[in-house]
Amino acid sequence: MIPRYTRPAMAAVWSPLRRYRLWLEVELAAMEGWAEIGVIPREAVLAVRERARIAARGDPAGGVTVERIEEIEREVHHDLIAFTTAVAEAVGEPARWFHYGLTSSDVVDTAQALQLREAADLLLAGLDRLLAALAEKARAFKDQVVIGRTHGVHAEPTTLGLKFASLHAELARGRTRLERAREAVSVGQISGAVGTYGDVDPRVEAHVLRKLGLRPETVATQVVARDRHAEFLCALAVVGGGVERLAVEVRHLQRTEVRELEEPFRPGQKGSSAMPHKRNPEKCERLTGLARLLRAYAQAALEDQALWHERDISHSSVERVVLPDATIVLDYMLDLATTVVAGLRAYPENMRRNLELTGGLVFSPRVMLALVERGLSRERAYAIVQAEAMAAWEGGPTFAERIRRHPEVRARLSDEEIEACFDPRPYLRHVDFILRRAGILPEGEEG
Repeated sequence: MIPRYTRPAMAAVWSPLRRYRLWLEVELAAMEGWAEIGVIPREAVLAVRERARIAARGDPAGGVTVERIEEIEREVHHDLIAFTTAVAEAVGEPARWFHYGLTSSDVVDTAQALQLREAADLLLAGLDRLLAALAEKARAFKDQVVIGRTHGVHAEPTTLGLKFASLHAELARGRTRLERAREAVSVGQISGAVGTYGDVDPRVEAHVLRKLGLRPETVATQVVARDRHAEFLCALAVVGGGVERLAVEVRHLQRTEVRELEEPFRPGQKGSSAMPHKRNPEKCERLTGLARLLRAYAQAALEDQALWHERDISHSSVERVVLPDATIVLDYMLDLATTVVAGLRAYPENMRRNLELTGGLVFSPRVMLALVERGLSRERAYAIVQAEAMAAWEGGPTFAERIRRHPEVRARLSDEEIEACFDPRPYLRHVDFILRRAGILPEGEEG
């Protein structure tokens, strides 16, 4: 379900140790809030803080261990009760004030907001690395002419740099969406069993959220509303779709018949068990497959929005899978995509060959416009150019050769003007403008 390689930082966000430490952080902040308004003794807060350290596995200093919490959970079948029981064992009498007035979701949802915020920050950093790699390629190849394709068919010339710039722009928008989603899930609650503050003072919630840097849920039930989590997972899926578009582009351009780009292929790497010659775009195919997972996770999060009344528990099992999995998968995808972009091999000679493959057909719009500028109606110019293009598709003289000898064309265009129609350089004249608008070239900088 999760790729074999995961960056340790993201995996640590979702570890049991991190989860229990965040639960303790929320609980201690709530105790401080109660002490601040004079409900519980400050000595109890100090005692819990001193004795309830959550210890890593094998920590010789001891404390509340993950193993003990899990042992209790196997008996009580409730993770939060197992946690509070283990803390009470370590703390003793002052633990009667631990979890005072709270319900499980107050702690779990608020701590989960911290995990999601940490995960989002790692993803934003990963996106920044990928965006930097794409911007570098856009600048390096901004004047490298390639054939543009629509419907998979040769269209007009573009540049390889603009391909990278388009991907950069999409993922930059994805970054903005992820930033918004980060804010949407940076929300907690300490509002009791159905969100009415029946057993907890709103001042306690204010203290907890202020200390943790979270905002309060506007109107809580027993849980933070799940439209927030759906937005977060959808933002991840859209970023994954942008990575997939990059992967699909490379996959096509690596086809043997095209071979304009090729993903990195390291010494010692193997492409096929049966065919030693193979260099397959397996990294990009992997990215394509993982993007499908992200869309499935987003669908699951959308299903979690409609909980019964003030809550049911149907969302919990889903989130235990989709939140860590989706963030780990996208983190992995961003790292792999950056590796692909940084190590791409480009073949300009094949780009030139493919540009010339159709014998000038891709310059048909410029021939048509030149004829319009010399007095022909657009309809007549289109008819002439299309007729010669369709004949060229069938074989014989190339489109360029047919245009050069067409009587109506020669009557209006000189040899120099006809040749100018087949020059790709005019397609480059606004590339710097586009890259400046995308923030890839600084304002005023000409490449």
